[in-house]
Amino acid sequence: MIAPMVLAFGLLSKIPVPTISAPTPRAYGLSILFYPLVGLVIGAVLATVAWSLEGVDAALRGALVLVVWVWLTGGLHLDGLADVTDAWIGGMGSRERCLEILKDPNCGPGAVVSVSLLLLVKFAALHALFASDNGVWWLLFVPLFGRLAMMFMLLTSDYIRKSGMGYQMACNIPQKPTWLVLAIFALIPSLFMANGEIPLLGVAIFLTLFRNKTQQQPGGITGDFLGAGCELSEAVYIVCLAILPLF
Repeated sequence: MIAPMVLAFGLLSKIPVPTISAPTPRAYGLSILFYPLVGLVIGAVLATVAWSLEGVDAALRGALVLVVWVWLTGGLHLDGLADVTDAWIGGMGSRERCLEILKDPNCGPGAVVSVSLLLLVKFAALHALFASDNGVWWLLFVPLFGRLAMMFMLLTSDYIRKSGMGYQMACNIPQKPTWLVLAIFALIPSLFMANGEIPLLGVAIFLTLFRNKTQQQPGGITGDFLGAGCELSEAVYIVCLAILPLF
């Protein structure tokens, strides 16, 4: 199971891992089982950074954690969000046009706005949580839910492009083990926080709407939609954490 784990870290993060030469289709499918581990490791790094900055102004602390957060993924998922935004805006209801725009490396104004707003929301939520002095342990769970969102989308959506790593993963998912891993890791955070079901519910509602939108336009998912779903689910989860004191 070493190869699938290495593939998961290599695809979803900038954390240094060995290179796997000629991975098998089965290894691509099994790599999905390690997505939660990738999320927890990223969360652990973020929590460590936040802990080391204890006493620093909450705004500066949030900004620095966010910089590390983006660096750990190489901005890959943000790029997916940018591409999806352009495709949905520029596709104008046409599946072919939408897929064409997804291949375009250039960014339109919609992409810039969506990424800027997402980073702004994440920063504001980080600032609010640090200012309330709730510790840093909750950072373990935010990247986790981004990767769980990707698992859910791969399990429930059609993969449009018939080539590449994403297609290999989608075609070789071990369905029952993946659903089990997804359910276990989705429920674990609720055991460690009061009202922990609220962030879980928020992400579940968002993912249902997002998944339904992808089924309408363009009729399935690509790697860009997985990245967008990851980033947006993280944002939903951390915003729900920030407003938990209201409940």
